[in-house]
Amino acid sequence: MVTKTGTKLDAAFYLREDVVQISKDLLGKFLYTKIDGVLTGGMITETEAYCAPDDKASHAYNLKRTPRTETMFLHGGTAYVYFCYGMHYLFNVVTNVKDVPHAVLIRSIEPIEGVEIQLQRRNLDKIHPRITSGPGATAKALGITKSQNAKSLCSDEIWIEDQGIKILGNNIVAAPRVGVDYAGEYALLPWRFYISTNKFVSKRVKRT
Repeated sequence: MVTKTGTKLDAAFYLREDVVQISKDLLGKFLYTKIDGVLTGGMITETEAYCAPDDKASHAYNLKRTPRTETMFLHGGTAYVYFCYGMHYLFNVVTNVKDVPHAVLIRSIEPIEGVEIQLQRRNLDKIHPRITSGPGATAKALGITKSQNAKSLCSDEIWIEDQGIKILGNNIVAAPRVGVDYAGEYALLPWRFYISTNKFVSKRVKRT
């Protein structure tokens, strides 16, 4: 389906088995919301992959099913939104087939569409990387709340587009995920990916 600026990702993109590859492939794609008629969006710059049932950092580790995690067991191409630390909504992309709970957390975007609205939502008066650097900031800037949980990413409310931008491998940094120290050996997996040349990234790897 062709939209104003690009082509919506179809179900086949999300239904693939390799959530780590999907996490990389989402870099350079564009995430949009249209809420109460207001369009906002931006280019995805940072992601994290979660691969249950073995991944101890995943909400669905060991195929744990709760009212919150049920969304992860839906088919790929579904939005998984949850409330974190009683403060922030976080937006994830469910991948793989039904009952295989893989997901990609969208950690950061570069604001492109509806920037003034994003500034208002974030209580900022000018563009700064912190407007959308981090998953809580991204969700707030785009107006994402629990209302979008379990919504199709092929809908007209929340979706992801391919606009022909390709992020080459040498411009992708792979690093351990953030805030999952409890996950033992899985905390060390380099399943966080970000665009090395983009300033809208939540946490960079220190170079030695």
